[in-house]
Amino acid sequence: MDIPFKTSRMLSFGDCDISGTAYFPAYLNILNGVNEEFWLHLGYPWHKFIWEKRWGTPTVHISCDFSAPSSFGDELDFQVSILKVGRSSLTVHHEIRCKDEKRWECTQVLAASDLDKHCSIPWPDDVKKALLACVVVPPEDRE
Repeated sequence: MDIPFKTSRMLSFGDCDISGTAYFPAYLNILNGVNEEFWLHLGYPWHKFIWEKRWGTPTVHISCDFSAPSSFGDELDFQVSILKVGRSSLTVHHEIRCKDEKRWECTQVLAASDLDKHCSIPWPDDVKKALLACVVVPPEDRE
């Protein structure tokens, strides 16, 4: 898998308000789909680990900054970078661009969660190994 992970989404009519500008709650729904695609490319499709293994990755914190508006029909390019892997958490940074212009960015913390007990769990060993292989050192932390 390429690191950081990259994918694209086109803004649909239903993602925008009456003026044709992207509506921020739709951004979060799109982001959820990007996360699902990231896990699929990592080798852990949600439908497998949610239904068969009974663990999930709920968002426990999210912070977004919006730089420029996007409109119906824009092709948004998502770059997903793993910044940190903890015992049961994962810090992800998303940078979203359109034609090389940053539109918004988001830092999100996901937690490994037992879906039946509704509590955090340590990452399964194979999952943690795969996540650690995706960690990107931020430019400001490089020597």
